[in-house]
Amino acid sequence: MKIFNTLYSRLAVTLFGLVCVIGFLFLLLVRFSSDMYQQEVSQKLNRTLADHIVSEALLLKDQKINKEALKGIFHMLMVINPSIEIYLLDAKGNVLDYSAPEGKVKRRVVDTTKIQKFINTEKRYPILGDDPRDLNREKVFSAARIPAEGPLEGYLYVILGGEEFDSVVEMLQGSYILGWSMWGLTAGLVIAMLGGFAIFFVLTRRLRRLSKAMLNFTRSKGESKEQARYHLKGPPGDEIDVLGQQFNNMADQITEQINELKKTDQLRRELVANVSHDLRTPLASMVGYLETLILKDEDLDTEQRVQYLKTALNQSQHLGELVAELFELARLDSYEAVVFAEPFSMGELIQDIALKYQLDASKRNISLKTDFGSDVPLVYGDIGLMQRVIENLIENALRHTPKGGSVTLALVPEAGSVVVKVADTGCGIPAEELGRIFERFYRLEKSRQTEKGNAGLGLAIVNRIIELHQSKISVESEIDVGTTFLFQLPAYQAQAQV
Repeated sequence: MKIFNTLYSRLAVTLFGLVCVIGFLFLLLVRFSSDMYQQEVSQKLNRTLADHIVSEALLLKDQKINKEALKGIFHMLMVINPSIEIYLLDAKGNVLDYSAPEGKVKRRVVDTTKIQKFINTEKRYPILGDDPRDLNREKVFSAARIPAEGPLEGYLYVILGGEEFDSVVEMLQGSYILGWSMWGLTAGLVIAMLGGFAIFFVLTRRLRRLSKAMLNFTRSKGESKEQARYHLKGPPGDEIDVLGQQFNNMADQITEQINELKKTDQLRRELVANVSHDLRTPLASMVGYLETLILKDEDLDTEQRVQYLKTALNQSQHLGELVAELFELARLDSYEAVVFAEPFSMGELIQDIALKYQLDASKRNISLKTDFGSDVPLVYGDIGLMQRVIENLIENALRHTPKGGSVTLALVPEAGSVVVKVADTGCGIPAEELGRIFERFYRLEKSRQTEKGNAGLGLAIVNRIIELHQSKISVESEIDVGTTFLFQLPAYQAQAQV
C-alpha cells in the first residue's frame, strides 16, 4: 500500500506494534506480579498459623486421629476464614483427614519435601505446595509438624487459598476497580502512542522538506533553484541539516554542469558549422579548378594550366593545415595531453623563432624585433608547446599588422616568473570582441575577408597550451594602435626552491 511508502508511516506502524506488544507484556507482568505478591503476603501473614493450631490441640497420637479436636478446628477456621483448607497428613504425606467437602480431594499424597523446606529453612516467599484438590496445581500453604517436638507422627497442612479463594480472585478480576485500572493503562498507552506519532511527525518534517526539494530538482531538471533547494534556518544542526546542505552543494554542481553541457553543446554546434564551412570552401575551390583543368585542358596554355594547379595545390595545403590544427586541438583537449616540463631559455627560443619569421616580416614590410635583457632567468615548461604558442602569436600579429608596422617579442622578469609579451602595431581588436577571440573558429569579419589562410584555431590552441601550463593568457588592445598578448611562466629558480 502507498500509505506505507513514507518513513513517517513506517515509523508510526512500528511504534503502534511496539506499544501493543509492550502493553500486552506489561499486562501479563502486572497480573503475574500481583498474583505472586498476593500469595507472598498471604503466606507471610499466615506462616505460623499451622504452628498455633498444633500447639492448641493434640491432633495425632500414635497414628490415631483426635476426631473431636480436629472437628472443632475445622469448624472454627471455616467460620473465621472459609478460604482456608486444612489437611491432616501422616509422616509420609498421606492425607488422613481434611476440611474439604467429600469428593473434592483428588490427590491423596502430598509431597513432604516442600513442607520440610517451609518448616526448616528461610526461603523467599511464596513457597508453593501440592493442592490436594488438583493433580497439577500448586498453592501457598502453612504447615507444622505433629507434634511440635518429639518423634514425627505427621503434619498439619493448611492451604491458604482454596476454591473459595479462587472464586474471589476471579470476582476481583472482573471488578470495577480492576476494570478501570486496565482502561487507565490502555489510555496511557494510547496517549503515549499518539505523542510518539506527533514527535515522529515533527522529526520527519525536515526529511519531507528535503525529499520535496529533491523531487522538485528532478522534475525541473536542474533549472529551478528556489523550489529545488533545502532551506536551512541558521547553521547546520544535526545530520538532516548536514545532508540537506550536501544536497544543495550537489544540486549546485549538477546545475553548473548542466549549464556547461548546454554551453558545450552550443559550441559543438558552432564548431560543426564552422568546420563544415572552412572545409567546404577549400574543397570546393580545389575541385572547381581541377574540373576546369579537365574540361578545358585543350584550351589552356601552359601558364594557365600551371596557375590552376598552383591554386588547387594552395587550397589542398590550406585544407591540410586546417585538418592538422583540428587534430592538434583535439589532442590538447584530450586527457592524454601531457606537458613535458623542463628548464629552458625563453630568450634563446624567441630569438630563434624571430629569425625564422624575419623573411616573412620583411616581405610584408613589417619590423620584427626582440626586447629582453641578459638577466632573464630560465623558465620551466614544455619547450615544444611554447614554440607553438610563440609561432601562433607571431603569425597572428603579422596577419593583422599593416605595412610599415612592427611586431615586438619581449620578456619581463618578475618575482618568481617571466612575463612573455607579443605586441603589434596593427588594427587592434574592438573591446566587445576581446572576450571571444580565444573561441574556436572565431574570427573578426575583416580577417575573414583579407586572410584566406586563417582558420580561427591559432588562438584557441595558444589558450589551451597556456592552460596546460597552469597559467592564463591575457590581451590588451586599442583600435588603430595595436594589440599585446601576455602570459607568464614560472622561473626555474623558483621552481627548484619548491
